[in-house]
Amino acid sequence: MMEKQTTTLTATKKKKSRRKNILNSWQLYLLILPAFAFFLVFHYGPMYGVQIAFKNYMPSLGIWGSPWVGFKHFTKFFESYYFWDLLKNTLGISIYSLVFGFPIPILLALALNEIKDGSFKKTIQTVTYAPHFISTVVIVGMIIAFLSPTSGIINHGLEALGFEGKAFMEDPRWFRTIYVLSGVWQSTGWNSVIYMAALSGVDSQLHEAATIDGASRIQRLWYINLPVLVPTMVILLIMNFGGIMSLGHEKILLMQNPLNMPTSNVISTFTYQQGLLDAQYSYAAAIGLFNSVINSILLITVNKISSKLNDVSLW
Repeated sequence: MMEKQTTTLTATKKKKSRRKNILNSWQLYLLILPAFAFFLVFHYGPMYGVQIAFKNYMPSLGIWGSPWVGFKHFTKFFESYYFWDLLKNTLGISIYSLVFGFPIPILLALALNEIKDGSFKKTIQTVTYAPHFISTVVIVGMIIAFLSPTSGIINHGLEALGFEGKAFMEDPRWFRTIYVLSGVWQSTGWNSVIYMAALSGVDSQLHEAATIDGASRIQRLWYINLPVLVPTMVILLIMNFGGIMSLGHEKILLMQNPLNMPTSNVISTFTYQQGLLDAQYSYAAAIGLFNSVINSILLITVNKISSKLNDVSLW
């Protein structure tokens, strides 16, 4: 009996202490309220509509009034002839982007960190950061103009070197490479910012001590700078794996044409077509839900593996 009363008193004291802390820090909670409301309204609120993936949704009947069909739409998608092609294209582009796009910002950050000339360093940073601020529409327009088989600068250069020009945008074999390399060019500078921030925390005395001990620049990069970046690299890698199935459809849609569809048609563009163009809302919701579940499984799995191997994880 005494133990129960003690436990109750302890719980009561904890509640009062928590309430007091909240009241004393009400300004901080007020500041975080807009961000909390944003995620609540635009991220968690729409999850209410996910149920249409299990219904035969008809706008005239509404979400609640539409009849349940269970896993019919999922089965239809899994048994369709295009399922494996969509999955292969999505994973192919995502893994290609991860393999080439992930390490380059790290290398750029390490290189920029070694530059001592302030004006030269700022120039390189400006040049590499600038593509991030170009809109997707403009980027794709530049790609199409540069790779044009008749007037593109790339084909003119190839012909000047004695090679035959190619219709790059019409060739399915080139789509992944064009998509990935243009994405690397656009995002490398911006993605290196977080690594530069991590490198700014390196104690200069470590480099001075290593230099006195005779360590070369490469050795200092390997044994001082790189270990500082490892936790940041692991966190970003986990987050990238969590979005490996979520390719942005805007750029792919703008680059698509009937000739490169065998490699450019991915799950996100197919969902867009089925949901918005063909008005198959339930079918598109089922595909999108499948995509999100796979991403969640990958995120949790990679995070668990990372926590066991490196003791670095998102949670």
